[in-house]
Amino acid sequence: MATRQLLAELCAEFTRRNGTEVQIESVGGVDAAKRVQAGEAFDLVFLASDALSKLMASGHLLPGSVLDLVHSGVALAVPAGAPRPDLSSRAAVERAVLQAPSVSYSTGPSGVALVKMFEAWGILPAIQDRLLQAPAGVPVGALVAQGKAALGFQQLSELIHVQGITIAGPLPDEIQINTTFSGGIGAHCTQVQAAQALLNFMSSKEADDAKHRQGMRPA
Repeated sequence: MATRQLLAELCAEFTRRNGTEVQIESVGGVDAAKRVQAGEAFDLVFLASDALSKLMASGHLLPGSVLDLVHSGVALAVPAGAPRPDLSSRAAVERAVLQAPSVSYSTGPSGVALVKMFEAWGILPAIQDRLLQAPAGVPVGALVAQGKAALGFQQLSELIHVQGITIAGPLPDEIQINTTFSGGIGAHCTQVQAAQALLNFMSSKEADDAKHRQGMRPA
């Protein structure tokens, strides 16, 4: 879901340039991987790089077809109008989490890494009852906007389009959680040449502006 807006923008531009129509279906990463593993046919698959590596190893992608596209970092959101917490250091973020009545995170790789980070800090037992994991496909920002979470951690690309929240800022560099998203050609692809052309465009310098605009960095 972190790449949903970016993929839509890049596919529309690819169609404008080449005339090739592209149909994108965006679902949670866990669900996407399961559908590919179950044998459902897709021309292209876009997921976190580690998930694509597993699909490649299990023979669900064409060998050598994976290209890294973007690096995506985590930001923190609060309800619109709420005070912005201090995010200047790891200690500041830890204080904000400990003081928050509720904290939401995603089902994706960044959410998994976030919980592991809380565990490494030794604060997980103290906040366990206040953690709220967003259901697959539900933006963390939506829970923040609805007042169900006082703090919401998710990739910036997924927060910037949500109404009713304020983005307090990215995590500081010392604890930033970066996810690399990649694209690969499905093993059952019947239009390999067109799929490769789309991947090549998405990984080119011509796509950099869109990546920055959607809160990511080119890979």
